[in-house]
Amino acid sequence: MAKKKSITRISDKKRGRPKLRFSIWGLIFIFMLSFLGCFIIYMVAANMNQNFWDEEFDKVVVEESSDKAPDESIAAESSENQDEKPQNKLANPIQQSQAKDKSYLDSCCLVTDSSLLGIDKYTDLKDVIGNDTLNAASCNTVTIDTSYGNKTAYEILQAKKPENIYIMLGSDIGTSEVDDMVSNYTEFVKNVRGYLTSADIYILQLPPVLESNEKVNNSLINEYNTKLLTIANMTGVYCLDTNTALKSVDGTISEEYINSETGALTEKAFKKITEYILCHTV
Repeated sequence: MAKKKSITRISDKKRGRPKLRFSIWGLIFIFMLSFLGCFIIYMVAANMNQNFWDEEFDKVVVEESSDKAPDESIAAESSENQDEKPQNKLANPIQQSQAKDKSYLDSCCLVTDSSLLGIDKYTDLKDVIGNDTLNAASCNTVTIDTSYGNKTAYEILQAKKPENIYIMLGSDIGTSEVDDMVSNYTEFVKNVRGYLTSADIYILQLPPVLESNEKVNNSLINEYNTKLLTIANMTGVYCLDTNTALKSVDGTISEEYINSETGALTEKAFKKITEYILCHTV
């Protein structure tokens, strides 16, 4: 008797199952390959472009964490900004500004020849470096007797390190060659600027004269003051138009600001210059 064959049929459900199964390791492998490919492309681009890193990181602002309190961080930032003077944004001569308190003069030092000697007797500008032999042409060589010893004006400034420096030199106008005055003046300002980088330096223009004579006239003074403005712009310091501050309507110095007998500036002139300084700062 023949045996019956048994036939096993595969159900439709089993036939419909996918032969490939989902694998988390496969997904990770694909992700790693993609990341590796992008990294290789990125590095190739960086090596082919010399400015690649500058172009990329100039666009990124990195904020550094600080353990300082907010007030301390602001104070530190302010201190750093004070050391960086905006030398490329000068607008000489300096225009009128909000008046400073007289206490501002405590941080100021004046370097002068006979032009402004005595100003400390009548104003609150007490720190004055100078003597009768100092002038524009000799400002780098003449020594001055001070508590620091017998030193040049530049050496005294190195010792003092004032916050604000004002300079008026030019009593030798009419006797020294203007080119020599300007050359030595420029050297002096450059030396002071190079050493006292955080100080504000102001060049004061010479006041006009009352009457012209064979050696000195207002045309010569105006020419010299124009050169002082050039020195200020070239060396990156400030310039004050103290000439106009003392000038009358006819272009000469106002009679109240000069002693007609001695030719020296009066107490009113000293006070006017001090007031002008307080109203023309940066």
